[in-house]
Amino acid sequence: MIGDFTFENPTKLIFGEHSLEKLAGELEGYGPNVLLVYGGGSIKRNGIYDAVMEQLAAKNVTEFPGVKSNPTAEILRDAADAAKACDADFVLAVGGGSVCDLAKAAAAAKGCP
Repeated sequence: MIGDFTFENPTKLIFGEHSLEKLAGELEGYGPNVLLVYGGGSIKRNGIYDAVMEQLAAKNVTEFPGVKSNPTAEILRDAADAAKACDADFVLAVGGGSVCDLAKAAAAAKGCP
């Protein structure tokens, strides 16, 4: 191991049928800039996208769509750059495992939840 360091992982995952109802309350303690990370578009087809955007109406949203399974290091760098460019206060993943993993990495790179 190289040197001393402190690692903190404040990631919160909310699952379940009524998860979306908790989103607005979760965002109250954060600044106005949100990076929204999602996959190939099923959230648009099934209506989740519209419901999420309704909850994010008071926020400045930057989208990072199109996350595929097993994202590459290049895609991770792109997501980290997007989080930094929009000065994200919060990174919101809407999707499966790869979307969540990429969002966590982008948030860590930016230094936000």
